[in-house]
Parts: sequence; C-alpha cells; structure tokens
Amino acid sequence: MKRVDINCDLGESYGAYTIGEDERILDFITSANIACGYHAGDHNVMAKTVKMAAAKNVNIGAHPGFPDLIGFGRRV
Repeated sequence: MKRVDINCDLGESYGAYTIGEDERILDFITSANIACGYHAGDHNVMAKTVKMAAAKNVNIGAHPGFPDLIGFGRRV
C-alpha cells in the first residue's frame, strides 16, 4: 500500500510567545521538522515538542533555518 507523509514545521514558539498549535496538529501528521533555535524556538519548546512528537509516533527531523529571529529565518 502506498503511503503519504504529512509533514509540518513545529517547535517555533519561544519564551512567552506561542506560535501555532503544535500539540493539536500532531494528531494529523506523520513527520515533523523541529525548529533548531536559529530562526525560531528555544530549548524548552524544542525539547517539549520532540517529547510530544515521540509520544505520538511522529517521525522527527531538524529545521535549522537561517540565524534570523527577527525575520523568522527568511533573511540570510
């Protein structure tokens, strides 16, 4: 049977700022790219997101982005 991987970028919140509904979307995806702290995310958010994804058997990948917090990784 053929399968489709549904992927989403997660773990992009930082500090007091919540971006997206990471925990809710994990029920609908098969893999997640977790922010690595360059363009978004912080250590606590990244660790929590990895733990939530693993608990739901979602495959995990890295989303490094550019080191650009203000421009959300869109600028070099």
